[in-house]
Amino acid sequence: MRIKNRLFWIAAVIGLVLDQVSKFWVTRTFELTQTVPLWEGVFHLTYVTNKGAAFSLFSEQGEWLRWLSLIVSLGLAALAIFGPRLPRWEQAGYGCILAGALGNGIDRFLNGEVVDFFDFRLINFPVFNIADVFINLGILCLLMAAFRPTSSNGNPKRSHRDQDR
Repeated sequence: MRIKNRLFWIAAVIGLVLDQVSKFWVTRTFELTQTVPLWEGVFHLTYVTNKGAAFSLFSEQGEWLRWLSLIVSLGLAALAIFGPRLPRWEQAGYGCILAGALGNGIDRFLNGEVVDFFDFRLINFPVFNIADVFINLGILCLLMAAFRPTSSNGNPKRSHRDQDR
């Protein structure tokens, strides 16, 4: 049996598992706000929580973010199930975004906040997690898909690998 948009599901499952396992490890290994430098002053693991969206936006009104995560997740799953066979870059992109939406959505529904722990201090970047990484990878994949060369009829050029994956 062939699974439609297989790469979508592979990316979603891998991303979700990595995200949830890493958050489980951090919450069981670290005390809240504890930091461990992996490269002093550059990259640390720092256990913090975030009730808002990226960069702690909407942290006071973050309740609606759990529902947004759910709606995005259901929409992406519906696209993969009921939509057309997507090109590989789009499958990977949407699958990664689903992994991130589900990973952070699970945190919001279960705990009311998201666990973050990647702390790049060299550029003073907000602390983030694997779900956030997968969302950004997904956006990158979708940008790659958008800028692919097109054929004379305006459709993206497809390789033989894009046909059924």
